[in-house]
Amino acid sequence: MAGRHQALFAHDRECSRDGELVLAGVDEAGRGAWAGPVVAAAVVLPPAWELPGLDDSKRLTPARREELLHLILASAPSWGACAVSARRIEKVNILQATLEAMSRSVARLRPAPGLVLVDGNRAPDLSAPCTTLVGGDHRSACIAAASIVAKVLRDRIMVAWDRHYPGYGFAGHKGYGAAGHRQALEVLGPCLLHRMTYQPLVRLDQGNLFD
Repeated sequence: MAGRHQALFAHDRECSRDGELVLAGVDEAGRGAWAGPVVAAAVVLPPAWELPGLDDSKRLTPARREELLHLILASAPSWGACAVSARRIEKVNILQATLEAMSRSVARLRPAPGLVLVDGNRAPDLSAPCTTLVGGDHRSACIAAASIVAKVLRDRIMVAWDRHYPGYGFAGHKGYGAAGHRQALEVLGPCLLHRMTYQPLVRLDQGNLFD
């Protein structure tokens, strides 16, 4: 764990030229969910700053993500986030919706970053120079921070939607394809949060969700 933690920050220090370049990390949450928005976040971390325990959000417990979110937002010189709805995902597809969310998140950073590190292999349309990193959320500190911000904010959105659409279990599975979600869809059918172009929902519409 310590070695991975140090590598996160070493990579960013190398990219930022010892703090001379404003470096931003970008990541998303919710691409694979059946319901709800895709959320992207962009985070700039202070030069020479380290946060013990910072890691890819998927490696952390919900409680630890909440703790780290508070520390990240209290220390980050700049950050931005954007949610793109299920309806927009249906219209433009999940890849384009994700890239839109990333681009809008970066546009909210002040000042504009000198270099943007994006998790994955596809870059959004940005005015700043951009580098993609496959597995970036466990290779770059600012991407790891962005992954935490995006994940926690999206989880909060789905918990809030759970109160408006009871019975689906959104507060628990956050819109992903859990068994309880499948069962709820069989009983209740889809709601306005569901991405009807996703294959599980297409199969539901055809009467064979479990095929």
